[in-house]
Amino acid sequence: MKEILLTFAVAIAGYLLGCISTGILVSNRAGVDIRTVGSHNTGASNVLRVLGLRKGLVTFIGDFLKATLACWLGSLLLPGAPFGIANFGAMLGGLSAILGHNWPVFFNFKGGKGVACSAAVIFFVNPLWGMISIAICVAVIAISRFISLGSMTMLFCYMILMIATHPTEWFVYAFTIALFVLVVIRHRANITRLLNGTESKIGEKVAAGDTEKKA
Repeated sequence: MKEILLTFAVAIAGYLLGCISTGILVSNRAGVDIRTVGSHNTGASNVLRVLGLRKGLVTFIGDFLKATLACWLGSLLLPGAPFGIANFGAMLGGLSAILGHNWPVFFNFKGGKGVACSAAVIFFVNPLWGMISIAICVAVIAISRFISLGSMTMLFCYMILMIATHPTEWFVYAFTIALFVLVVIRHRANITRLLNGTESKIGEKVAAGDTEKKA
């Protein structure tokens, strides 16, 4: 019974942490509502395009840290292998933070795409595979200049690496597939634009008063 109650506590706490929108806080300090400009997305990539590298980086770090905190809280409240699942607390807290970031209750369920949060979660749960996947993401972005492509590649690589090294652990399948599906869902429009050749590349800044047609 205690583990069940703590499971709910971790899920709720992780979700609420995820609902803290670094992008909105950063853009408001700059006199801009990030939800009304660019792609209307509250994540680091839209902040980067609209407000520049420094504010985009601050947004990424803030989102990364809140997901890390959610994972840490989950591992603290649910240590070991509750329900026979290793790292269950960290995975639950991290996934909940991503859900809160993507669909925050405080902002009409309109949030970011969960890339920075996902990077934090995969690094916390498995630092080696997380670091390798993040490095691949950076390489893909550097070569293609598409943040969206690098983001989806990161979660795909992590899924493959984790499943390949934990082939008999069903929860690893569930966890990594969930991460990948979430990032794909939030990048549906980006996938369409990538296929059409109309996706924005990194470095293409959007004026604070402009609105992209792209979601």
